[in-house]
Formats: sequence, structure tokens, C-alpha cells
Amino acid sequence: MIHIKDHNQQHLFDPWDNLGPKRRQLLEESWAGLFRQELLPTLPVHKLAAHFTDDVGRPTKELTTCMAVAVFQQIFDLTDKETQEKLAFDVQWHYALNLPEESDAVKYLSLKTLWTMRQILTQHALDKDIFNAIGERLAEVFDVNTETQRLDSVHIQSNMKKLGRLGLVVETIKKFLRNLKRQEQELWTRLDQSIVDKYASKDSKSVFSRVKPSDSSKTLTEVCQDVLYLVEQFQNMSKITRMHSYKLLERVLAEQCHLQESDGEKTVAVKTPKEIPADSLQNPSDPDASYDGHKGQGYQVQVMESYDATAQRKSAEDDTEENQDNETSKDLRLITHVAVEPAHKQDSDAVVPAIESTDDINRKPQEIGADAAYGGDENVTAAKKQGVALISPLKGRPKSNNQIELAAHQFHEDYTLRECIAGVHPVEHHTNGQRQTGYMPRSRCEHCEYQKHCHSQEGVHYYYFRYTDPALRSSSRRVFEQTAAFQEKYRYRAGIEATMSEYDRKTGVKQLRVRGMAHVRYAAVMKLSGINIFRATRFRGAKKSAKRARQWAHGMISGANEHICRLVEQYSQKNVIFKTRIIFHVFRYEI
Repeated sequence: MIHIKDHNQQHLFDPWDNLGPKRRQLLEESWAGLFRQELLPTLPVHKLAAHFTDDVGRPTKELTTCMAVAVFQQIFDLTDKETQEKLAFDVQWHYALNLPEESDAVKYLSLKTLWTMRQILTQHALDKDIFNAIGERLAEVFDVNTETQRLDSVHIQSNMKKLGRLGLVVETIKKFLRNLKRQEQELWTRLDQSIVDKYASKDSKSVFSRVKPSDSSKTLTEVCQDVLYLVEQFQNMSKITRMHSYKLLERVLAEQCHLQESDGEKTVAVKTPKEIPADSLQNPSDPDASYDGHKGQGYQVQVMESYDATAQRKSAEDDTEENQDNETSKDLRLITHVAVEPAHKQDSDAVVPAIESTDDINRKPQEIGADAAYGGDENVTAAKKQGVALISPLKGRPKSNNQIELAAHQFHEDYTLRECIAGVHPVEHHTNGQRQTGYMPRSRCEHCEYQKHCHSQEGVHYYYFRYTDPALRSSSRRVFEQTAAFQEKYRYRAGIEATMSEYDRKTGVKQLRVRGMAHVRYAAVMKLSGINIFRATRFRGAKKSAKRARQWAHGMISGANEHICRLVEQYSQKNVIFKTRIIFHVFRYEI
């Protein structure tokens, strides 16, 4: 049966009155106060409740508490045992979860319940619903401006060992043999005894650790031959081919080896490292992980956050009291999009999904700042079609062939040539898809001073000015990158590097305790929800501190002004009247 507490219901008496004003204030100003007041009632508990029945079985643990505890475990990077103890004894957690009652039924979760709830949240991707619910509420409470956002990725690792090629093949064989022994004892006894002794004996762990580097290539070939033997031995047995570990054997054989046939007998030839695909198996314990040539094995997380460039510029450049009093001079940087991918995925593929994701939750940006990996012409064009300007430099450097920049000439809106840099109009213009050709008069181009550095090439009757639409767009972007306007917009992109650092330092996301795409995604998304909570807490605290400081300053100035007024009245008939008038006008101006 489903048990959900209504956290919008108010208490007749304050259940936290026993804490005292000082501790109560600390709780109110911490993340716990923000979570209890704004986020706890908005958690999508109904989606978790959909996986239980309302009329059969014993009552569940309070589902809002279970969902919130799952969030807290990830954002504070706790083990299951530490999470259980925090819920039982931590006053801050009790306040955040609105649990004033002192009973095991309220403040105790068994490890089994914790595992069950986490499994449900992971399998049904409820982590993304929690992330969106928290982000939506924070955006509403703090009136977050999401018109300008920035995008970047961070590499993370699951709880798997880094294996070389030999270790990978050996571990895959061992995994299959263990499963075969557990599930099919009769087939296990029929195996070649040399295979069993090599991979399943007590001394098998040390066999391959004594391989000399000079013999590693030969040993790898022998081990791959054993993989081929096992694959062929069971390829006609459906109950074996359905085993996950057998499919890993087939995958390793296909990714690491070429099959050769000689005299009716199949042999293997080990592939060179360059032939191994980036999405190949990295460890049989985590089949979803892949390889990035720059960062190594694991996963990557695409993160997009909002920022208010106008507010940051105003806050940095203008220190007048009028602007300091303006609460919009600072902004809450809210993470609006997260996507977890294997490490081999290209950053360039993340732009359009990020725009579509934020559009679905009504937080679509007007501008996105990203580094050169995201700034391909396809992404700029696709983003523009969706009404988004992608602010990103071109990847690589142009060839130094001393040619005039293509954008230096003049073109129509449909990318056709209007006139060249020398002011010459084409006689005619042909368009073939994205290829453009301008027919330039030979009489004008032969003696042109720009001929050596121009894009036109000599023909029989004309000089041909050939280019493509992407080349023209890239040239225009290259020219724009040299302007102060581009540098002013692009400089805010670097701020997301601080987000990635905070993401790692506060939540430990780069070294996770889990394996597999679903579990890695769950942990990464939940941890980013925590970053939004921590940022909102700091932002709220800064606003309150600024408000108290302004009230104190106005009180001091008002008091000083009243004092000066009394002095002016007292000494108005004396010779110091001139000085007091000056002081009075100074303080009145300050107010």
C-alpha cells in the first residue's frame, strides 16, 4: 500500500521550536531550509508511487522521504550505510525532510528498502524527472533568466578496472566460464581441461601476470584463439547464446580479431590498435563504457547552464549604490540540461539534443556559448533554424595560402556573389546545391591587382569564382571572431569550467561507485540536482546578506543625518554655521 505524506499541510504548533533561535536560523539559511520550504513538496513522488499498488501488501515507507534520501545520498557522495545513519541521526536531514517525529518508522530505512527504491528510480529514469522538477521550482522561485546559456562536457569514470587488451580478453573468458559453471554444470564438465586449468583454476590469476612484454603479442593471439574455441563450442546451443557473458565473448572476438580460414580450420589474427573502434568493450564488468582518445575509458556528461551576461557585466563594471541595491545585479546560474553518454561520443552531437531538451521544459536559450568542439557549421545552422545563436569559435586554423578572406567579397542573402573585392560584378552565377560559381569577365580579372590572392581561377572564356555555402559561412564567422563583439560574448563561456570543478569537488562525480549506463546516468543526474540546490542556497543567502547590509547602512546614515541636523540647529547662530552646512549637504547627498 502506498504511503505519501502531504508536506503542504501546515502544523498547528511549531514542531521545531525545541531547537532554539540560533540553531533554527542556521537550518533556515542552509540547504536544508531551502529544500524543506521549496523543493520537498514539488518532488515527483506520484511517478514513484505508480510502481506500487494502493490496495495490496503492507504500507510502503513514506515515498517522499525515500525519494529525497536517494537525492541526498548522491549529492553528498555517501555509501548506503552512511545514508542510513544520516537519516537516523542527522538533524539537518530531519529538518530538510520535515521529520520532527522521533520513531523508527519515520527516521529509519533498511538497506533493502534503500536498494529497492534506488533500483526503481534507476530502471525507470526517474532521476531526470527529479532533476527537472527541482530545476523548474528553483527557476520559478528565483526568476532565473535562461536566455543565455553555455554548454560543455566532463569525463567521468565508473567503478571498473582499467584493462589492457590481454587483460580484457582474459577477464571476458573468466566471466563466461564462471557463469557456465553456475548455470550449466554438465556442459562445464565437457570443456577442454586445458581451458579450465588456464582460466578457472586457483592459480589462474597469476598466470597472465607473469607474461613478458616481448611475449604479450604472442600470448594475446593464443588467448584470442581460446575465445574462438569457446564461441564455436556453444554457438548452436540457444540456452548458452542467450547468456550475457557469451555475447561479450562474441563482441570481443569481433572487435579484437580478424577471422581467417585455412584448410577448413579457423584461426584468428589480432587487429592492430588503430583498427579497434572507440566504442569497443573496455571491461566485461561495464559493457556500456567506451574509450576517448584524449581522456581515456569511461563516460562523459553534457552539461548546460544559464548565466546572465548583462547582470554580470553590470555588477563588475558599476559599483554605484543604486546598482548595488538592485537585486538583479546578480543571477542564479541554474543547470538546465544534462545528458550522460559513452566516452567515445562527439561533443558536436550534443548541441541539438540540448536545445530540444530545454525547449521541452520551457527553458530554451536564445544564445549558447560553447567551445570549438561544438561549433561546426552543421550545429550553427541547425541551432539557427531553432532560433538559437551558437557562439563558438571555428575549430582549427585556416590554411595560410595568402588568399583574400572569402567574406571580404560581397554576397546576396542566398549566398550568391554580388561583387568581388575589386567591385567587379559576375556576368552570371550558377548554383548547384551548396556549390556556387560566379562567372567573372576575363577582361577585368586579367589585370586585377588582387588576382594573385583571389578565389577566382582562369578559364577559357571566364574567370571562375568557386566556393561553397559552408565555406562562406565559416569565413564570415572567422571575420566575426576577430571583433570585440564576439570576444565580449564568448568570454562568458569559460565560466562553465568552474561548474565542472564544483561538480567534481562537491559530489565526487569523476569516480563513481557504480557501473553500467543506467546507474552512471542516475548518479550523474542526481548529483547535478544537488549542485542546483547548493547554488540556490548560496544565492538566497547572498541576497539576504545584501539586504541586511543595506538596511544597516541606511540606518547608520539616517542616524548620522539626524545628528547633523541637530548640530546645525544648535550652532546656527555661531561662526561654525558654514562648516555644518557643508557637512549637512554631504550627508544628504550620501543618503
